[in-house]
Amino acid sequence: MMRSFVVERMTMRRISLTEGADLDGFRDAVRSLVAVGIPPEAVSWELGAQANLFGDTEPVSAAPLRLPRKLGELIREVVPHRDPERYGLLYDAIWRVCGGQRDLLEIASDPVVHRLDLLARAVRRDIHKMHAYLRFRKVEGGPPDETERYAAWFEPDHFILEAAVPFFVERFRAMHWAIITPVGSALWEGTELVYGLPGTKADAPGEDGFEAGWTGYYESIFNPARTNPKLMRSHMAKKYWHNLPEAAAIPNLVRSAAGRVSGMIEREATMPAKKKPEGALAAMLDQAPTTLEELNALIRAAGPLVPGATQAVVGEGPANATIVFVGEQPGDEEDLKGRPFVGPAGRLLERAFGEAGIERRDVYLTNAVKHFKFDQRGKRRIHAKPTAGEVSHYRWWLMRELELVEPKLIVALGGTAVLALTGKSVPITRARGPAKLLEDFAGFITVHPSYLLRLPDEDAKAAAYAQFVQDLTQVRELGAAERGGRSHAAA
Repeated sequence: MMRSFVVERMTMRRISLTEGADLDGFRDAVRSLVAVGIPPEAVSWELGAQANLFGDTEPVSAAPLRLPRKLGELIREVVPHRDPERYGLLYDAIWRVCGGQRDLLEIASDPVVHRLDLLARAVRRDIHKMHAYLRFRKVEGGPPDETERYAAWFEPDHFILEAAVPFFVERFRAMHWAIITPVGSALWEGTELVYGLPGTKADAPGEDGFEAGWTGYYESIFNPARTNPKLMRSHMAKKYWHNLPEAAAIPNLVRSAAGRVSGMIEREATMPAKKKPEGALAAMLDQAPTTLEELNALIRAAGPLVPGATQAVVGEGPANATIVFVGEQPGDEEDLKGRPFVGPAGRLLERAFGEAGIERRDVYLTNAVKHFKFDQRGKRRIHAKPTAGEVSHYRWWLMRELELVEPKLIVALGGTAVLALTGKSVPITRARGPAKLLEDFAGFITVHPSYLLRLPDEDAKAAAYAQFVQDLTQVRELGAAERGGRSHAAA
């Protein structure tokens, strides 16, 4: 007898939260939803609507949820974002964690985890910008015996006021000040922090007597030999310039930079030799490397962090490669030959490249750590895994290397590469696949080929190798798509 199933239409629960960062309201809603077993697909999150928390349904009183600390921190970071989907994404993650996926946030390739990570990063950047670019100005016109007061205007991208303001309390505890934004205000008078209504730029002073002196100081320390307008814009968006006193001087300083450098170098040539290192020439020599050749020369000159390596092993491949593969560190053969991926793991990688349709000459190969670390056992040098501190030591070189190559896709081969690129340790076998490793580049996680060599069982090794080739095939397809997009954009 055939059994018939009747699927009952699920009643949607409407949750209404305030437009800003309604952390308390979100927590109350989540506790009630989980308590009565309402899945994410049956919840509609509304912002700013004048409705009961649960529409026509009374909320259920429920105890706080026991969530992993990492998820609790992520909730606090994501709630201030302006994305209207943030609450739905967070509840999806909470529901799955409460359902048993306690390590969900370790799976960087999960679409929801990936979206939440991007939102959290955006909020952290916005808080950092408020800390860096907010300027207090003295409020004039108060009674002579009144304590001096200061005010500042700032335009955040997200609802970060309450998250960012404690920094200013610690930094300017002895001052009386107000911070005014389009989403709210904060007032500190020495003992208590009070949050208030939004304001406008007209509510804050336009300028004060201190700024002329500060602008003069800024002009005096501006180094024309290190002028890089593109880099300046990447570090500080133009939307913040009109609130900074020194910003008015920047256009003229940039326009005159080339002439000032030429004049400084001409004066250098007439100075005694003992003074030459103190001038513009020394300033230019101190700049970050602008080519891979300059960077590699610095890496070779720096020497190994852990003694014993024969030489630094720098990256290899086209300087404008679409795909960059990042491994762990050089092995014994790489250390002796001075080239990456030429030992047993490298030969296995090239074999997999061939089966996946990738040409080694078309990709850029490098390592998170640039020197071979090993334990000496008789005449043999046995690979030793680098520590997190050693990976961090080399991170600047790797980041600069990626900035110079400017790939469209970065492939992390193994856990050390992921640690170097993200600062996090993740389980590779569960996180493998497309992932956001760095802010400006698409990413992909897979195993290191040396992992395949270490598998003792031949059947397991064959299966793992086949999956590795599948990963590389997907990498090739993603790289081709990115390369096609770049060609189309250039056209």
